[in-house]
Amino acid sequence: MRKGFLVLLLLSCIFGVPSCATAPSPVLPANLQWVDSQVLPGAKNATLAGNPAQPGFSMWRSSYPANYRVPPHYHSVTEYVTVISGTIYNGVGEKFDTAQGTAYPAGSFFINPANHPHYFWTTDREAVLQFSIIGPLGMTFVNPADDPRRR
Repeated sequence: MRKGFLVLLLLSCIFGVPSCATAPSPVLPANLQWVDSQVLPGAKNATLAGNPAQPGFSMWRSSYPANYRVPPHYHSVTEYVTVISGTIYNGVGEKFDTAQGTAYPAGSFFINPANHPHYFWTTDREAVLQFSIIGPLGMTFVNPADDPRRR
């Protein structure tokens, strides 16, 4: 067990996850600083570590209100997703189809591979997801008209 921890610590130092020069600040739920998403209107983000727009490791939480939909899109890097609260429905493919999605309740974990189209939605409750990536993160909507940054 101790050997595994030391290997993880060494890899963290080599890859800068997080910096070994200083201990990361603990993040308590009450201290999260939620800000409006710059990409998805109505969603909120709270950074835990790093910056998704920069090279290297980053982690953040995103909160999506009830009855929220994110159209098919893909990312330049692999996303590692943990459901913190609520239930998220994640579908794979270039067309939004709620009959094809998988329900992931709180405590679930799934991976969206790089350049792999997917979409997601909530139903009657808010959902909070935690994302981990090795950035920088890019987001491309399958249908450019679905991209809220173009509106």
